[in-house]
Amino acid sequence: MTITKDLSKHPCFNRESAGSCGRVHLPVAPKCNIMCNFCNRKYDCVSESRPGVTSAVLSPEQAVAYMEKVLEKEPRITVAGIAGPGDPMANPEAIETIRLLKEKFPQMLFCLSTNGLALPARAAELAELGVSHVTVTVNAVDPKIGAKIYAWARDGKVIHRGEDAARLLLERQLEGIKILKEKGIIVKSNTIVIPGVNDQHVLEVSRKLSELGVDIQNIMPLFPVAETPFAEVPAPTAEMIKDLRAKAGENLPQMSHCKRCRADAVGLLCNDRSGELAPLLHECSHTVPGTDLSKRPYVAVATREGMLVNMHLGEAHKFQIWKQEDIGFSYVEERYAPDPGAGPKRWEELAKVLSDCRAVLVAAYGETPRKVLTAAGVLPYECSGFVEAALTEVYGAGDLSLLKSRRKGLGKACGCSGGSGEGCG
Repeated sequence: MTITKDLSKHPCFNRESAGSCGRVHLPVAPKCNIMCNFCNRKYDCVSESRPGVTSAVLSPEQAVAYMEKVLEKEPRITVAGIAGPGDPMANPEAIETIRLLKEKFPQMLFCLSTNGLALPARAAELAELGVSHVTVTVNAVDPKIGAKIYAWARDGKVIHRGEDAARLLLERQLEGIKILKEKGIIVKSNTIVIPGVNDQHVLEVSRKLSELGVDIQNIMPLFPVAETPFAEVPAPTAEMIKDLRAKAGENLPQMSHCKRCRADAVGLLCNDRSGELAPLLHECSHTVPGTDLSKRPYVAVATREGMLVNMHLGEAHKFQIWKQEDIGFSYVEERYAPDPGAGPKRWEELAKVLSDCRAVLVAAYGETPRKVLTAAGVLPYECSGFVEAALTEVYGAGDLSLLKSRRKGLGKACGCSGGSGEGCG
């Protein structure tokens, strides 16, 4: 049965629907493939509203469970989007999430936001999955200007810097947008105005976007963020933004009702409920759907010395097993992991070894073990830092930022790439 969707019910692309149609951003994409000089995703505050910020990261299965619960509380949701906290195209979990959502909520509109670096390779697949709206952030169409905005871009195993990075990013953005339009997908482009960097270049960007057939442009003011190269750059004035939108509007339609949504935004644009539903998001991020936690009292930890979570899942030959007590945590025992080299069967065997564990804490893991372990009821967490701090978090009483691994210098024993986890979607 083919479902005809009303594409006008996307509140970000259609201002007229903003007061009656809501959106939920599902934070399933923590990794990023570029580093923007205005981006810092380390901070989280339930009252802070800006891209790249989230109170939790969900697996695809958790995202579906969260979506069900959100719709119970806010039935006006018409759009399921993925906007970070990293770049959806740098995270296979994003594609898997959309695939699962399509099966469960076929009536929903699906959208995502991307920097565009990996877009050409995924654009056709997005169309096949029924993604109707895509936002591509284009801040410059001149590599010389782009080099001032982006510190680096990672394409596979290669990291590009300076003008090379900006040139590659621009090429991919233009190619990706072209494919999206050929596939009939509605495209919005975000352009961040950075005084002294690209403010005199924005109209050239809008002209190029118009040539590509972009449907709407969202000219956004820079939001200076601490501990970034642009932290001291003054935000553009409201008058500057108004003037740029008016002039760019001669090239293509302009969005003027953007709320600079978080990566876990939920609700109507005029009535965001991210803070209210943060406990629900937190709850879903700590459980595998359908798992009875009373039968899984333990947490496994990949650690070299017993103090830090610092081993890659594929490198760990053994795991420490911990449990929560009335006050604090206690070490239970040590369990050996199956021998490497057996493919997916290795992770099936590991799931049996950890059958009474609700989670396993590791420095990093690959997509195959994530799927196998999650399906078996063992939730893998990428994290760094002290074991006790991570245990406090996974048992649901701590700061979510403790579980954000930086993914530097990690091995490839279970299909995970190394590199920095920072950047901007």
